[in-house]
Amino acid sequence: MKSKRGYRFILLLSCLILCVSTACSSKAIADGSVESYATIHGKLDVPVRATWVWDTTQIRSNPQEVLNYATANKINTIYLQLNRDIKIPEYKSFIRQARAKNIAVDVMDGRSAWGLTESREQIASFLDWIEAYQAQALSNEKFAGIHLDIEPHVHPQWKINQASVITQWQGNVEYIVERASRMKMPVAADLPFWLDNYKIPGSTMAVSSWMIRKFDSITIMAYRDTAAAIYSVAKDELAEAALLGKTISIAVETKQSKEGDFITFYEEGSAYMETQLKLVEKMASVHTSFNGFSVHEYTSWKTLKK
Repeated sequence: MKSKRGYRFILLLSCLILCVSTACSSKAIADGSVESYATIHGKLDVPVRATWVWDTTQIRSNPQEVLNYATANKINTIYLQLNRDIKIPEYKSFIRQARAKNIAVDVMDGRSAWGLTESREQIASFLDWIEAYQAQALSNEKFAGIHLDIEPHVHPQWKINQASVITQWQGNVEYIVERASRMKMPVAADLPFWLDNYKIPGSTMAVSSWMIRKFDSITIMAYRDTAAAIYSVAKDELAEAALLGKTISIAVETKQSKEGDFITFYEEGSAYMETQLKLVEKMASVHTSFNGFSVHEYTSWKTLKK
């Protein structure tokens, strides 16, 4: 009698454990697991293949068009500019749909003035919005990371007092990285390939070296239209990032450029671009820091000739 009662107890306990386990698994699948962030964000075996979406209204008007294009072009990361006119539920819906297609969405913003201390309040507001959003979003609705496009070298102050701008930029980067760390979010930044020509004031360290050390990853704007030229301008940063255990995504341009035809793939088209990127990948893969490509940007890429 005791053995039968004991058997029934064990059977009941096993069923209970199975039910709890199934419920937890179902919730993890519904919400999106922590591991899936790493996988789709290029932290494991999948290199980044990203694009910038500057016109955020497209996630309201044409979300499926954006995601279908991403899927067709093997894009696994979208840098989505923050637009406060877009409602919270619209961000959540888009990210849910993107995550279902194994596409990570980074919240992106920045302007040249963010290199100045006087813009700290704007930066704080940007980070406050992210923190509030992440706190109320389910796992599969959260932004995967923060992506910055600051570029203070285009600000008028850069020509007037470059050393001061670099120092102020450093201060803002320190602030952003600290806030991002508290939110447990990776933070990346766009940097021009020639930034290693400039030094940190009072130091022999290149500005690019300092930035690589501070950010979790860098998107190096290697805006050239041949594989050899792209790799040539990115290789030093790739080598340095490898020594520091950081990752680099190589960015290329598809918009028409006033700086010259050699800057962009606008003239050559998408087929030629893909051929060149494959060649770059072969060269860049010798660096452990190499983590794929970022194509600037969605609208111009979509209209690029075949």
